[in-house]
Amino acid sequence: MADHQPDLVDDALRTLGASHAELRDAHRRWQARLHARTFPGGERRYRTALGPPESTREQRIGDLTCTALLWPLPLWPDLRFEVLTAPGGGAVWNEWLVRAPGAPAPTLRGVADLTPWSCTVDDAARAFPPATPLPPDAPTRSVLALSTPGTPARTIAHFTWGLLQFVVPRHP
Repeated sequence: MADHQPDLVDDALRTLGASHAELRDAHRRWQARLHARTFPGGERRYRTALGPPESTREQRIGDLTCTALLWPLPLWPDLRFEVLTAPGGGAVWNEWLVRAPGAPAPTLRGVADLTPWSCTVDDAARAFPPATPLPPDAPTRSVLALSTPGTPARTIAHFTWGLLQFVVPRHP
């Protein structure tokens, strides 16, 4: 997220009482774990790193049934880190930030409301249908083409880990 919103990352670090050095060290340790032959894969990877999830539920996406695991986030109490896995603790299909169950969705009426870190992929897709997924430029990123009121062209919303980073107009 620091690629797109370094000032917001700085604010988040201050809120968490962490330094850039601690951020870099945490990232280094996570990458070392990910690439270690002995670190578990699939769902077990997240349970090992994050502890038990706050909740687990079965979720249908089209014809597929997956397991959704949710962890709370100290920085964003209205969001959860969600990991979607194949049934039975299998492969990880997706990992990103989602709205916490029961948390109110943000009010999104137009492009001006689409500010950095204001909404998740699902929030934007529900607020501005039809939302069309576009190819992302990295595995942790998502891109949606949105139909926003008052604009003749679609708006392209860019997300990292499911959280809005920036929008750009798309010319017809």
